[in-house]
Amino acid sequence: MYMLFAVIGGICIAVQAGVNGMMGKQVGSIEASFVSFLIGTVALFLCMIFLGKGNPLHVLNLPKWQLTGGLLGAVYVFISVTMTPKLGVATTILAIIFGQMAASTLIDHYGLISGKHIPIDWRRAAGLVCLGAALILFYKK
Repeated sequence: MYMLFAVIGGICIAVQAGVNGMMGKQVGSIEASFVSFLIGTVALFLCMIFLGKGNPLHVLNLPKWQLTGGLLGAVYVFISVTMTPKLGVATTILAIIFGQMAASTLIDHYGLISGKHIPIDWRRAAGLVCLGAALILFYKK
């Protein structure tokens, strides 16, 4: 069931890139990124009001670096909006996934952020090489 939800999340990201990319061509990249985040913020606010179980005031006690997630998400949305019309949905998403996998592999290897240490082995390295090769194949004209 967890894997199904992850796949649905991936589908949403691909569709989002296409939708936001088209919006960006019509209203501007920064403006489309803002509108996308605004609509998402309103939707999450309503979910928090009606379905939330946590306490949003606890955010005041978090280390400041933990508040960078929204900024990083905004960078991702802006890059997606800007690159999708230039590269296409598939190449943009593949490039994003390659960046995610390379960074997350290093994060796991050094036990950064989550604290879980998962060393890079030949399988993970081979997976990154295959993903990089796929990116080259998708990008080549």
